[in-house]
Amino acid sequence: MRVGAFLLSAQFPGQDHGEALERTVSAALAAERAGLDAVWLAEHHFVPYGVCPDAATLAALLLGRTRRIGVGTAVSVLSTRHPVALGEQAALLHLTSGGRFTLGVGRGGPWIDLAVFGGGLEAYERGFPERLDLLLRWLRGARVGASGPQFAFPEVAVVPRAAEPGPGRRRELAGWLGLEGAVIPRQRQDEAPPARSGPPVVVACTSPGGVRTAAERGLPMLLGMHSGDEDKREMLAAYRAAWRAVGRGEEQLARVEREHVAAGVAQVDDRAGAARASLLRAMPDFFAHGLGAHRTVDGRERTMRDPRAYTELLCDLHAVGTPRQCADRLLATAERTGIRRFALLAEGSGDTAATLHNLARLGAEVLPQLS
Repeated sequence: MRVGAFLLSAQFPGQDHGEALERTVSAALAAERAGLDAVWLAEHHFVPYGVCPDAATLAALLLGRTRRIGVGTAVSVLSTRHPVALGEQAALLHLTSGGRFTLGVGRGGPWIDLAVFGGGLEAYERGFPERLDLLLRWLRGARVGASGPQFAFPEVAVVPRAAEPGPGRRRELAGWLGLEGAVIPRQRQDEAPPARSGPPVVVACTSPGGVRTAAERGLPMLLGMHSGDEDKREMLAAYRAAWRAVGRGEEQLARVEREHVAAGVAQVDDRAGAARASLLRAMPDFFAHGLGAHRTVDGRERTMRDPRAYTELLCDLHAVGTPRQCADRLLATAERTGIRRFALLAEGSGDTAATLHNLARLGAEVLPQLS
């Protein structure tokens, strides 16, 4: 099992933006010390729910501050980003970090962000597949052009190139230079560079359409905190059905399913009641303060979960309790769903010192029970 930390850069009531971001950086360093597999960074605009507006930029900082741990975005919002610009960032982080970067993408929500950044409601409601396909072509190709309804531009070279083949590299180099048919000097076999793949890509899935989009492109899913084990099972079944409907093979399916990520919550304490109380003291006000600040782009009505009931639900669904209870909860989800990769929100107390202590206990007292 691979357990990582999910970092919202949450601004709890009474905190300023710098304090929230400093807690995120400190938590990432603590996660590496604790032996966690990865940190996953959220991205939001204009709301205190999360004050990091560019998860890839924050990932660059954390990749420079760490040496071992993986760093991923959860997620970079494609509805408000140009896929080529994001692809360039992802390639840069992949190549300069030794492959420690994972690009998580999603379509976001129908928020005012769409008006500010110019994508409009169309980008959210119907534009995600085109944006994702352009991003994937950029990450996997040597030259890319576009002729879709959202993006149209002449073919250009992909620089820096995140994925490079091995044996066929000379032929592709000729194409990249516009010299098809030219003879490229043969490299000695022992000098041939190994094939290099691009950064892993995961897709946030909250609806049947998102599940189909991920499966049809052979990409693993990132499932949200609100999903219980039965919800996860249903989404995994839908994923397999969509995968098989496009004729993909079972061996590749097994490989991709090992890369699905489930977001959750982790709060470790000596007593289950104390762990739960830590979250119930801080998270309801945070949810009311943070989620309540969202504005829709078109004025549509939106409903918000009751903040206390939502916190209670998260405590029921996830790794909240003693070290043994937290381990049992994660093991049960793995047994019921097959998911063995987790991104756990560890900052639910809202306090930096408590968050760092929580991560240390997660690494020292929970992880050893998962092997």
